[in-house]
Amino acid sequence: MIEFRSVGKVFADGTRAVANFSLTIPSHTTTVFVGPSGCGKTTLLRSINRMVDLSEGQILIDDEDIADRDPVQLRRSIGYVMQHAGLLPHRKVIDNVATVLRLNGVHKSEARQRSARMLETVGLDASVHRRYPSQLSGGQQQRVGVARALVNDPNILLMDEPFSAVDPIVRAELQDEMLRLQQDLRKTIVFVTHDIAEAFAMGDQVVVLNTGGTIAQVGSPVEILANPADDFVTKFVGLENGARNLQIHERNGRRIVVDQHGRPTGVIE
Repeated sequence: MIEFRSVGKVFADGTRAVANFSLTIPSHTTTVFVGPSGCGKTTLLRSINRMVDLSEGQILIDDEDIADRDPVQLRRSIGYVMQHAGLLPHRKVIDNVATVLRLNGVHKSEARQRSARMLETVGLDASVHRRYPSQLSGGQQQRVGVARALVNDPNILLMDEPFSAVDPIVRAELQDEMLRLQQDLRKTIVFVTHDIAEAFAMGDQVVVLNTGGTIAQVGSPVEILANPADDFVTKFVGLENGARNLQIHERNGRRIVVDQHGRPTGVIE
């Protein structure tokens, strides 16, 4: 479990990114931070592994204050997937995935074996192991990034707009793959996006943020769609004046979010 207690962040230039933010993230679920640019969602995500240090408040992981943890060891214990994968260009795929294992003292041969198994888990076969990142498609690079984040079997996985740099078809495939992985692995995932359809597709708990890290609403996708908390949430999820009129339909045992034209915009698991 991750708990934010009255968290605040002011940057060196005086910009206040987050003020008095409190939230509990349940274990083994996916919580999505969603909101407009500048609302503090990435700051909150990066504060969990101390890539951003807080100005006020506390973050606890399983009742332990992360301020008492060594930052490097904390980061190595938490999986992290970023927008452009962040792969090391001079290392082959198999060695990119093995990076954290090697830093934690795992022998090279074992690290590569474990990395190969994780690459298979995310849908990449042995043909990519000896390639360099520049030889992969954008979707393949993101899968490698997910494999690298998961290979050390962390309890927590942070995902910072991980699929926003790929085309819509690949993005949908990666979303489906991540939902499948979460069913199998049951990690505690914190996911950042600016796309409300993606938030509804990925999140068990969705946190809609306004400027300054203010929580506009927290709830399941169904709860937010059915009862938006205020005008900001109504506009952000696309319900104002029926402009988007999102609805949830059951199709083949799955809950599909569709717009007013019947076009699917996401899947709720």
